Amino acid sequence: MSDNKNQTLQKSEQEPKLSKADELGKKLAKQDDDETKIAKIMRKAPIWRRSAIIALSLFWVVFQLYIKLIKPLDPWFQLPLHMCLAMLIVWLMNPMEDKSKNHSKAWWIYDGFLIAATIYIFIYYASHAEALNYRLYSVDKMKTDDVVAGTLLLICVMEAVRRVVSMSLFWVILFFIAYAWFGQFVPGIFHFQGISYSRFIETLSLGENGIFGSPLGTSLNTLFYFLMFGCFFANCGGGSVLTDAGLKLSDKTVGGPAKAAVISSGLMGMISGSAVANVTGTGVFTIPLMKKTGYSPEEAGAVESVASTGGQIMPPIMGAGAFIMAEIIGIQYIHIAAAAIIPALGYFIAALMVVHLIARKKHIGKNPNVHYDGAPILPRLYRLIPIVVLVALIIKGMSLPRAGILCTVIAVAISFISKDTRMSGKKFLLTMLDGIRQAANIAIPTAACGIMIGIVVRSGIAVKIAKIIDRTGNSSLFIALLVAAIGCIILGMALPTVAAYLIANTLFISAIQGLSISPLVANMFIFYFGVVAQITPPVCLASFTAAGIAGGSAWKTGWKAFTFAITGFIVPFMFVYRPALLLEGNGIQIAQSAAMLLFATFCLAGCVAGYMFHDLKVWERIVLGVIAVLFILPMNISDVLGLVAGVIFLAYCYLCGKKQNSHPDAPQRAAAS
Repeated sequence: MSDNKNQTLQKSEQEPKLSKADELGKKLAKQDDDETKIAKIMRKAPIWRRSAIIALSLFWVVFQLYIKLIKPLDPWFQLPLHMCLAMLIVWLMNPMEDKSKNHSKAWWIYDGFLIAATIYIFIYYASHAEALNYRLYSVDKMKTDDVVAGTLLLICVMEAVRRVVSMSLFWVILFFIAYAWFGQFVPGIFHFQGISYSRFIETLSLGENGIFGSPLGTSLNTLFYFLMFGCFFANCGGGSVLTDAGLKLSDKTVGGPAKAAVISSGLMGMISGSAVANVTGTGVFTIPLMKKTGYSPEEAGAVESVASTGGQIMPPIMGAGAFIMAEIIGIQYIHIAAAAIIPALGYFIAALMVVHLIARKKHIGKNPNVHYDGAPILPRLYRLIPIVVLVALIIKGMSLPRAGILCTVIAVAISFISKDTRMSGKKFLLTMLDGIRQAANIAIPTAACGIMIGIVVRSGIAVKIAKIIDRTGNSSLFIALLVAAIGCIILGMALPTVAAYLIANTLFISAIQGLSISPLVANMFIFYFGVVAQITPPVCLASFTAAGIAGGSAWKTGWKAFTFAITGFIVPFMFVYRPALLLEGNGIQIAQSAAMLLFATFCLAGCVAGYMFHDLKVWERIVLGVIAVLFILPMNISDVLGLVAGVIFLAYCYLCGKKQNSHPDAPQRAAAS
């Protein structure tokens, strides 16, 4: 008995203590996928909660269909209804009883208050809709019931953020609220005289830049329909075809599983719009295959997180952020999707090059024991019809919500072709509830961003930041852009992509456009950095999740993902200096810019992988990095220098590689490695 205890003690002493990042990664990796979550919620909930969730969800779907297919309602009716339905779903699907340690039913007193407050909020705004349409903002006095309803709205939104979004967003919003009250004590350029409580509530609840502002309007008018489409498309068999297609395409190539991860995770990422959810969905298949062929756990996790994150910048469906961008800029979504094609291809080509070069460096060949052994792809390609139709309808000019509704119906209809994907009543219900849960979890942060946007606009922070960047830009455009990029990355580390983009837009967009940069380029610049922040240490949840699946160090995985995705940090600067990358230019300019991007990407991939026809020394990697940076500069001479230096240096690398491979003991060294 004592010997067993001693062995146990020795074993526990030998096991390394996990860092906080590693613990977080393992926790995230163990989370069930979305469908399992909703099934688990419904299974554990008592019958009254299940009935309430189903009834509210059905009502929400009918309401959303009515305002798009029949006629829209008063904005002061439909926006509060959308918001309040989202909050009711949050309270019922995520009760404090389940989240608390003691699981005490006494928590329902608190949740009951929130439910009653949410119902009161909707009744108040719906019953005052006509009066609110004629109210003069910042002129009419705030009545007591205005303040009460606005205060309850603020409390409910903040609690919903804390419960289902993240504590990071909660604290960021709290910081902005504190600034509204204590900005009068801040010296210098950021001094703010402050506002009264009634005007503070007016700003957040009745202003066009508040909770019921354009971000929530995008959730109501566009995002809801595409989130539902994404859920039905994935659960009707389309998601598995995309994943399997990525595995099949890279089945018999060098470093095949890693390339499969890049392709399949990128394809699924544009549908899911969530890097963490995509890592947990596709990483469980791709990461073990990568490790089996010879990639280290950290490399496998990094590849998966880079590809999953990049899905949000890949057309035709770029997650939720691009739809909000279209609303903010005031252009058709198809123009944004078209403009994003070349940079997105650059990002994924870079990822494919990196994994290919690492495979060459580590002599990871075509492994006969690792291959795709799933069902044939061709007989299942018909399941991708909804996406093809969706793209065609958007190009044709159909409104985004109607296209989303129609393609959801097509996805359900196509599911009946095969018994494997056929929609049973239970599967249909769970898929709908999954979409409702995701819609609620998007409506909450978009509404919460209205709190920050309202305070930013009221206090003039954006104007003050614009002045700082404008002064910097007078001396150096690059430094001004770097300041904005760092700000976007910091926001992106703490916030979901949508929230990060919205706040960065409010804080930096006027400053960037003030540097003679077009609205599309400026918005795409901050959007890109909000996305790649998801894989930027020290806070990079996508990388931590992948590390948990791979069993590697979360910290090392985070830094590897950062280096593998370095093109994502370079491309935004390139399209500021070369707007033709976003199709703002003639055919020759677009082709030239795309070629420069491809060449720079190739050099960066070699620099990151440490291989270009042969193992690179440190100084050789630095040279490749410098050559790539030359293409960022907006001067023709830098392009010429980059091309000449690149061709010469690549020829040098080729000759070195040829010489290395012709060495008598090259095969033995390759086998040993």
